[in-house]
Amino acid sequence: MRGGEELDGFEGEASSTSMISGASSPYQPTTEPVSQRRGLAGLRCDPDYLRGALGRLKVAQVILALIAFICIETIMECSPCEGLYFFEFVSCSAFVVTGVLLILFSLNLHMRIPQINWSLTDLVNTGLSTFFFFIASIVLAALNHKTGAEIAAVVLCFSAAVLCVIDALLVTEKMRHKAKSSLGKKTKPSTTRRRQKQR
Repeated sequence: MRGGEELDGFEGEASSTSMISGASSPYQPTTEPVSQRRGLAGLRCDPDYLRGALGRLKVAQVILALIAFICIETIMECSPCEGLYFFEFVSCSAFVVTGVLLILFSLNLHMRIPQINWSLTDLVNTGLSTFFFFIASIVLAALNHKTGAEIAAVVLCFSAAVLCVIDALLVTEKMRHKAKSSLGKKTKPSTTRRRQKQR
């Protein structure tokens, strides 16, 4: 059996504060910075995007889709209403989706989710918006009752489709430029290695 002195010494070692605060303590501060969740604290508007061609096109698409939706909502009577309902759906959907993308790009929120290819997402949105705007404007032009609101909605929808085509072309060009620049960065080291091997 151990004596009382041995137990006191053992308990003294275990309760020693030098183990917790000393150099051999496992509770030392780390050299890695602790990542803090930024949340929405770092939001800032990107005026360069809004002044650029893509930002202006997005703003114009959102405004045209909203005005076209308002024009359609002012129509009180319709005999074949399916075309009208389809137009409402297309203009409202384009307004919401393009508006969300505009907010994401203008506030740089897309930089916080790098797992998503935002250029491809934008291209898919503009392609689908173009297709559905053209279809909705053709359907409404064929089934309208020649009221001012319907004619204005058709013109606005067709204009939005043209803007979507231009937007899709600019996004495609941006994606090509980005792919070429990243491809150029990857091939440069390999060509220098080949030159070194040849020497």
